[in-house]
Amino acid sequence: MKTIIFIALIIVLGLFIAVGPLYIFRICDAYEMEDDELEVTCCGPSGFPRCQWTAQAEIGIGGLIIALGLCMLVFSDVKTVLGLALGVFFAAAAALAVPNFLIGGCPSSHDMSCYNIAFPALTVESILLLITSGILVFRSRKTTPE
Repeated sequence: MKTIIFIALIIVLGLFIAVGPLYIFRICDAYEMEDDELEVTCCGPSGFPRCQWTAQAEIGIGGLIIALGLCMLVFSDVKTVLGLALGVFFAAAAALAVPNFLIGGCPSSHDMSCYNIAFPALTVESILLLITSGILVFRSRKTTPE
C-alpha cells in the first residue's frame, strides 16, 4: 500500500515537471504580437530564449517520469520496480540539472520569471522526486530476494 503512495507521488511530480513551466509557474512569455510583428520579449531580440528550451526539455523529462511511474503501477515484480525507480531517480537528476546546469535561462536578465518562479519550482520538485524515488529504491532493494 505504501508503495502505491510513492508511485502516485512520482506520477504527480512528473506531471508538475512536464506541464509546470508552461502552464502552472510559467516561464516568461517569449513572444508577443505588436502591430502584426512578432517581438521577442524574454531575452531580447537574439532569437528563441534559452528558458523556452529548458521548458521543452522538462516536458520530455516529465513525460518520461510519468511513463516510468505508470509502468511501476503495471509491473509488480520487485526487481522491475527497483529498475523503474532507478530510472525515475536518474530522470529526476536530469530534471534538476536542466534548469540549473545544462541549459538554464537567459544569461543577461536574472530578474525574469524563469529565474524567480519556474526554476526554483523545478528545483524543489526535482529534489522531492529524488527523495521519493530514493526511498522507493531503498525499500525495493531491501525486499529484493538474493
